[in-house]
Amino acid sequence: MRIFRISFFLLAIALLAGLPACKSDGSGHASVTEEAAPPQEKVPVPKFGRDTAYAFVEKQVSFGPRVTNTDAHRQCKEWLVARFRQYGAQVIEQDFQAKAYTGTILNGTNIIASYNPHATKRVLLAAHWDSRPFADSPLSETGKNEPILGADDGGSGVAVLLEIARQLQAHPIEMGVDIVLFDAEDYGESGGESAETYCLGSQYWSRNPHVSGKQKPKYGILLDMVGAEGARFTKEYYSSQFAPRVVDKLWKLAQNMGYGNYFVNDAGGGITDDHYFVNTIARIPMLDIINRPVNTQTGFGEYWHTHNDNMDVIDARTLRAVGQVLLAVVYREANGEF
Repeated sequence: MRIFRISFFLLAIALLAGLPACKSDGSGHASVTEEAAPPQEKVPVPKFGRDTAYAFVEKQVSFGPRVTNTDAHRQCKEWLVARFRQYGAQVIEQDFQAKAYTGTILNGTNIIASYNPHATKRVLLAAHWDSRPFADSPLSETGKNEPILGADDGGSGVAVLLEIARQLQAHPIEMGVDIVLFDAEDYGESGGESAETYCLGSQYWSRNPHVSGKQKPKYGILLDMVGAEGARFTKEYYSSQFAPRVVDKLWKLAQNMGYGNYFVNDAGGGITDDHYFVNTIARIPMLDIINRPVNTQTGFGEYWHTHNDNMDVIDARTLRAVGQVLLAVVYREANGEF
């Protein structure tokens, strides 16, 4: 009998240990305490496919100059939308009309690809997908009134973001990511008095963002001319003014990853790019990763706004450097490590 009593006592303790903990709810009744949610599993940073990104630049260039209101522009848009949908994004085609400085009415489309669209923690990644309608650089020797291919100026940033979209599908995270391709960025007046003739798509989006309130992105990163061989990314002035902490963390991360030859600590001058309007109108801190070579007449690559902005200037190693750093930022942010 004694052995039975001890066994019964031990069995009772074991059963009680398996019950959920109880506490008083203040009404004299016991309430069951809910179990804590399991910690979110961290997702390793995937490897950026540089050759895939290079092929994405080639595909855009194959359409020809992607100038707003042209058939090449429309065909490229259809391809971009299809790719993002193929990679599991929720896609919005944000159509808008804007009057160019020439008086032309531009029928533009901002392409928005969202991952985890209902998540409140979000980051924004962006580039412009149109190309310059004129080869009006002071270094242009021929065809100044003809549109350029824009392999780097437009195509490279889009290619990096497409590869990031592919990785987000293959290696999902719980954080929200919005990829926005701005249209009509490069239809501005060279040397004009108003910088607002440029970046028409980002100005429209900034006044009509697809997310707001609790879903407003924590910060944004803009890519512009990120594919040329030997690219040099300085800390652009407006980026450092509006998003200083993100700039410093991203550049430090890039240098720790071995990309210090691309991401240099030099302070760069202010550039009126899409990020300027996202910062000043949408009030989302956004930085600009943009190539600023030394000792050039224009301050950009010698191919800038010329017909030399073709596949010859694109280097897969530069695409990888930018893309791998961007993936590290996104996945570390999702893991709570950035």
